[in-house]
Amino acid sequence: MKLLLDFLPILLFFVAFKVAGIYAATGVLMAATAVQMAYIYATQRKLETMQKATLVLILLFGSLTLLLHDDRFIKWKPTVLYGAMALALAVALWGFRRNFLKMLLGGQLALPERIWTHLNVAWVLYCAFMAALNAYVAVYFSTEAWVDFKLWGYVFPVAFLVAQGLYIAPHLKSDEPAP
Repeated sequence: MKLLLDFLPILLFFVAFKVAGIYAATGVLMAATAVQMAYIYATQRKLETMQKATLVLILLFGSLTLLLHDDRFIKWKPTVLYGAMALALAVALWGFRRNFLKMLLGGQLALPERIWTHLNVAWVLYCAFMAALNAYVAVYFSTEAWVDFKLWGYVFPVAFLVAQGLYIAPHLKSDEPAP
């Protein structure tokens, strides 16, 4: 259900683009994301930092796209978001010696310290890769190709999360006593 909720604004953006173009699709994305975040807030009574950042960036870059009638703004939003995430995770880990992922998820996952470090580095690399990939598609391909990439490119985060799950599974500490 959560994956569908996360995917819905992108799917609506894609459909709106095919029916009415980039500017209508941008408005649909902004509205769908606002409704999505309102629903999450209503059901969970809070928004995570990433959800807040996503909402702000979509509203900011979407507004610039619509006001200036320039689709480059909405196309660069993912690059800015992924780039900021990569930078924040890297600075926290190597600059401040803080593992942001462990700070966020350490209460939910019991993992050895080196695995937390590996996960943090993997997230830095993944976010940098996604920022670069989106920038490349935004610059060198048509808006239609970029929109298609936004929909079908969803395979990248899904594959990354599955690989991450497979990586951490053997390292999870069990609550059950050993036989």
